[in-house]
Amino acid sequence: MRLTQRRLNRTLLRRQHLLERTDLTPAGLSHHLVGLQAQETLPPFLGLAARLTDLDPHEVTRGLEERSLVRLLCLRGTIHLLVAEDALSLRSWTQSRQEQELRSSQNTRPALGVDRAAFDAALSAALAEGPSTQKALGAALAERFPGVPPAALGQLARLVAPLAQLPPRGTWKGSGGVVYQYVDRWLGRPLAEPDVEDLVRRYLRAFGPATAADVTTWSGVTRLGPVLAGMPDLVRHEDERGRVLLDVADGVVADEDEPAPVRLLGCYDNLWLSHSARDRVTDPDKRTAWSGVNGGTGHTLFVDGMLEGIWRVEEGRVRVLETLRPLTRAERAELDEETARVEALLAR
Repeated sequence: MRLTQRRLNRTLLRRQHLLERTDLTPAGLSHHLVGLQAQETLPPFLGLAARLTDLDPHEVTRGLEERSLVRLLCLRGTIHLLVAEDALSLRSWTQSRQEQELRSSQNTRPALGVDRAAFDAALSAALAEGPSTQKALGAALAERFPGVPPAALGQLARLVAPLAQLPPRGTWKGSGGVVYQYVDRWLGRPLAEPDVEDLVRRYLRAFGPATAADVTTWSGVTRLGPVLAGMPDLVRHEDERGRVLLDVADGVVADEDEPAPVRLLGCYDNLWLSHSARDRVTDPDKRTAWSGVNGGTGHTLFVDGMLEGIWRVEEGRVRVLETLRPLTRAERAELDEETARVEALLAR
């Protein structure tokens, strides 16, 4: 089947539950999406609110405290909000992405010469008595590796080991710095080897149809072409340029004329970070308007399925900083409805 760009847009939005909200729980949606991008604290709540019929943000807090949800560095080398089962398996799959950052980061360069086996043993010993802040962890490691800056050792730890960020980090309106513990120690369950083909199918159900390059952009894991080529259950589509797009056999392809309501999403959302061209929901020029020197300039406004504005939270209210095209009267009415919904969330 040849799929137009607009049909791919609507299909992505439908699989993301951004055409119609879903009654899933936060954990259920997190599982479906294979995690929510959570580098900052508020965006995962915005992503959930945009997709769920009714979000109680304290349910996310309970999930983190009761250990059914976990914050972990994994996909694309960024923090994600994951269900426990994914937290136990995703990090080993994406470790190559962390190793890439390890080699390129200025923050870890002073620690690159330490013996990895000795470092792993020292890190395990440092966390044996319980969780630790990154600062305290770096100081404890510096006792074992004198002459290496504690900050560099702390950064090395987060890249070489599966360290979960513990609550109150990531809880609703919670405060506190980052506190680490091995994710398997925190969950009381062993790390698991990922089923890569199953992860690919889950990606396609939430983001497909897609190419191997798209899966790599989403995950940060390379050399996935042979994996997809070895999955005979996948079906083939084409985009308007003739590129082959793979999909699960039961993947629903949306109609072009399905309406796409206004949605307010976070500064970063996997909706538009998970394809190699990133053009299914963003125009390159408009994406440039969002990009600043050090990352995104604000949260994102999507209108008719595309990035069309930048907004931020000011004193508990939604302030639209810029729209990237004039909105129709109907679109402004939808924006008002979404604004009221987000402000009600912020007031909780």
